[in-house]
Amino acid sequence: MEFNQTNFARILEGLKDTARLQGNMLTGSQISEAFGQWQLDDARLALIHDYFRGSHIGIDEPGDVEESLSGEDVNFLEMYLEELEELAPVSDGEKRAVMMSALAGDSDAQAKLVEISLPQVVEISRLYAGQGVLVEDLIGEGNVAAATAVTMLECVEGIDEVEGFVGRMIMDAMEELIREASDNRQIDENVLEKVNEVHDKAKEMYETLLRKVTVREVADELGITEEKVQEAVKFSADRIEYISD
Repeated sequence: MEFNQTNFARILEGLKDTARLQGNMLTGSQISEAFGQWQLDDARLALIHDYFRGSHIGIDEPGDVEESLSGEDVNFLEMYLEELEELAPVSDGEKRAVMMSALAGDSDAQAKLVEISLPQVVEISRLYAGQGVLVEDLIGEGNVAAATAVTMLECVEGIDEVEGFVGRMIMDAMEELIREASDNRQIDENVLEKVNEVHDKAKEMYETLLRKVTVREVADELGITEEKVQEAVKFSADRIEYISD
C-alpha cells in the first residue's frame, strides 16, 4: 500500500493511547501489526520503537515513568500524595455502591466518586509526565475532567464502564493540555525566529548604511510586510535599536 503520512500519524497517536491504557507499554507485535499495511523493514520499525521510547513508552515492558519526572514534579507528588493519604480508604464494595448511586444521578455520590478518582488522576499524570507540562498542571486538569465526567454518566451503559469512562475523560484532558502547550511553544519559537530575523537584517543594513534603517527598508529587504516588521519590533520590547522610530 502507498505510504500515507496522515494515516501514519493517526496510527502513531492511536498506539500512544493504547500504551497509556496498558501502563505506558506497547508490545512489538502491536506495533508491527499496526503498521503492517506498509511492510516496514527492521530499520524503520526500530525508528518507530525509538519514537515511543522517547515518549516514555516501553516496548514489551513498562516504560520508566519516574525518569520523566523533574525535581519539581517529584516534590509536588510527594506533598500531594501525603494529602491523599488523609482520605478515608474505600473498599471495592463501597466504591461500587458509590458508582451505582452516581449513575442514578445522586450528586453526593458523584462528588464522592471524584474523590475516589483522585489517586487514578495521579497515576495517569505519571504517564504523561515529561511532555512539556508539569505534573501539577496535569493533575489539576485531570481533577477538573473527573468532576465533569461524573456528571456525564448517562453516556455509560453500565456500572462496569464507569471507571473506564472517567479514566478516558482524564486522559483526553491531559492530552489536550499537552497539545495546547506544544502549540504555544511552537508559536513562541516562530515569534522568536521572526524577531531574530528582523534584528539581524536591521543590524546588517545599519552596518552597511551607517545609519538606522526604517521599517519599510527592512520589510523590503526581507520580502515581508511592514506590519510583520512592526510586530517583530513590538515582540522584542523595542530592543531592535537599528530601526528608527
